[in-house]
Amino acid sequence: MGGPLTQAHFPTASIASSASSPSCWTAGQVGAIRVDASNTAPLIRNGDFVRIAPDLDIWDAWPIQDADGTPSALDDGQSLWMALGAPPFPDPEERHGHARIHLISQDASGWRHLGPAMTDGFSPGSREWSGSAVLAPDRRTLTLYFTATGRRDEATPTFEQRLFRAEATLTRATGDYRLVDWHGLREIVARDPAQYMASDAGTGVVGTIKAFRDPAYFRDPQDGTHHIFFAGSLAGSESAFNGVIGSAVALDDTLDRWEIRPPLISADTLNNELERPHAIFHQGLYYLFWSTQRHVFNPSGPTGPTGLYGMVSNRLFAGWEPLNGTGLVLANPASAPKQAYSWLVLPDLRVTSFVDAWGTDGIDAQRFGATFAPMLRLRLDGTRAHLAQ
Repeated sequence: MGGPLTQAHFPTASIASSASSPSCWTAGQVGAIRVDASNTAPLIRNGDFVRIAPDLDIWDAWPIQDADGTPSALDDGQSLWMALGAPPFPDPEERHGHARIHLISQDASGWRHLGPAMTDGFSPGSREWSGSAVLAPDRRTLTLYFTATGRRDEATPTFEQRLFRAEATLTRATGDYRLVDWHGLREIVARDPAQYMASDAGTGVVGTIKAFRDPAYFRDPQDGTHHIFFAGSLAGSESAFNGVIGSAVALDDTLDRWEIRPPLISADTLNNELERPHAIFHQGLYYLFWSTQRHVFNPSGPTGPTGLYGMVSNRLFAGWEPLNGTGLVLANPASAPKQAYSWLVLPDLRVTSFVDAWGTDGIDAQRFGATFAPMLRLRLDGTRAHLAQ
């Protein structure tokens, strides 16, 4: 299935009838995946990337954006990003237990680490996981949506995940940008146990952790409504592989009150984690993307490669169909199947990610790049998506 979408492609009756049930990502779709030159990322080699700082590993990253998703343009030509960061560890997996959100600037000379984004002791979690950030038109007022994992000062780290919002003021008093006057911390979306499994119900083993995390802000250009997409786990599933993409909608423009919605996309029985879901609006259609890894697919099969996946629809809450008929948008090369992860598609179709276990052997998990990967670019045409050459 391919080509441009039309209104006839999404019959009104089927959209209305599916509004309360998620669109399913199925084993049949994943089984049809074929990796070729159109969806294989270039091999990352030594010299293709630089570390942000010698004493900081970074991974999941996102730009400080305008409400329409565009990275915010500052007067001096800089852009600001946030990323999860931690000191380097002999085992890179240890970083997840020490993650904090860091502020990073980019200009023509490259990247510059500006330190932790939030004030020490402000976050309610024992660590901070992924989110998104929106800068107001005044270029001073910033709203951060983020995952608070665990509880501050807990004796043993837990995997409870909660979705929070906070505000800060962007300043530049001494040369570097800073976020000050953090305030307005509030949990914006409480988990609906009828729809979403408890995030601390799984184990701490990588690949088995349950999800209620990664809030990504999206403003619908069609009607101006405000939305959050997040990674979740389906309640009531009989499978250990019960990943879903959840959503919430703001009840008004104050963004103080949010209503949680049923899952939009379900990978129940197929895949445990649909991570960092996010949406863009392109040529009249909605595209919803997520990242996942080969080892979180149900081993009974079929399994897809570690990569960026996505679906397309003509409305936000129903009618989602997998891009390319399978969901796969891009994959790491077979010779380096773990070289990058956590892809984020920007409105101009650039794609950012971080360098993971890079190198041509594809097996050395200790070779952690821990910085921004080379930027890629997509082409989107209705139900079709592929890498731009």
